[in-house]
Amino acid sequence: MDSGVDYDLPYESGIVNMSVGRGTKNFLYRPAMSREEMELCLQRGAEVVSKVHDAGCNVVSFGEMGIGNTSPSSIWMHLFTGISLNLCVGAGSGLDNIGINHKYNVLKRSVENYKGDGTTEDIISWFGGFEMVMAIGGMLRAAELNMIILVDGFIMTTCMLAASKMHPEVVEYAIFGHQGDEVGHKLLLDSMNQHAILNLGLRLGEGSGSVCCYPIIVSAVNMINEMDNFANASITKYF
Repeated sequence: MDSGVDYDLPYESGIVNMSVGRGTKNFLYRPAMSREEMELCLQRGAEVVSKVHDAGCNVVSFGEMGIGNTSPSSIWMHLFTGISLNLCVGAGSGLDNIGINHKYNVLKRSVENYKGDGTTEDIISWFGGFEMVMAIGGMLRAAELNMIILVDGFIMTTCMLAASKMHPEVVEYAIFGHQGDEVGHKLLLDSMNQHAILNLGLRLGEGSGSVCCYPIIVSAVNMINEMDNFANASITKYF
């Protein structure tokens, strides 16, 4: 789904056009998006999940491909959990120590320049990406439809965090696919009292980490439904 890439994408190749705009604004100086754009992202994310549900699915996986979106994720994590910003900022797609320090300083200035009202909706619109807010809308709709939500790595976990600030019960529908190698991801999961199924040091995006855990979920369901217990297998328990 194209939520707002600043490029003329080849929609005829199968990419679905759900674009809200040609990229977000620079949140160092101004809100990344307007409230109207935020609401449209939430709405379109919900529409996508409704279509998935109507097609017969009861499990939906969320992933993203964005530019620099570990940065808004770090700010969301900091503002929604109170964890120090320096513990939320990592290497992203491969920054060295100089790059990480620069990234931290820019994000620190961005938070200092924030002039919003501190509400969840204001924070996600001021610092979020279109793809991230669209994921929030999809997660909330999936919970409404009693679907299982597979959450990918650091960025999608911060989206689930933001969604939970709007409706806390959404987390009850979530399964966290993997704990990524991004420095803040373990702290973020701990702050949400959540554990990921996989912890393989993965540095993945595009939803690939959550898809990796899907066979394990299927196996768990099969064991519950199909595996013999001691009584059915005529095995005497020992003590």
